[in-house]
Amino acid sequence: MSYLKTIEYRMIPTQSYTILRNCSGCGQKSSFKNTGKFRINANGNKLDVWLVYQCEKCRHTFNLTIYERRKNTSIPTDAYRRFLGNDEQLAEEYGRNLQLFQKNKAEVDTKNVNYKLVKLQETIDETACDNQTTLITIHNPYSLKIRSEKLIAQILGLSSSQAKKLIAKETITIKSTIQFIRIFVSDQFV
Repeated sequence: MSYLKTIEYRMIPTQSYTILRNCSGCGQKSSFKNTGKFRINANGNKLDVWLVYQCEKCRHTFNLTIYERRKNTSIPTDAYRRFLGNDEQLAEEYGRNLQLFQKNKAEVDTKNVNYKLVKLQETIDETACDNQTTLITIHNPYSLKIRSEKLIAQILGLSSSQAKKLIAKETITIKSTIQFIRIFVSDQFV
């Protein structure tokens, strides 16, 4: 029997990114975690809004700029209320926004990102090809930097070394961009 099996996943971080930066309290490079709190400063009709990060060792804080010198009318009323109420869900959303970290020139700890793979759909097309092939597409909307062999091992229930061997033998091939990872698994593995 021949078929094309298509499986789609979405890779989602399970918590805010951690920032690596020099800590004036510790005197060395440290990890800063999202506190889930916002700091708002008003100067006349201009507002500054920051997401507060805290050193894991000494509890020194770092403010990640969300809005800087903005007219109070340019910030949506609902968002402003959520900033004032230290809305944890909003803090998590901003804590997963890579553009915010890039804008602030903040170094994200990419080695220790916790994520989950959510299966979106699985289909089998028995008329699509002459052999048994599986196409796995992983949507990466947060642009997480996870090694491909780690993802393959996780999805197929293999060890990383087994995944590396299958990639070397070209039983598994990978095509990736920042937003998508496509993994082709040939009939030799299935």
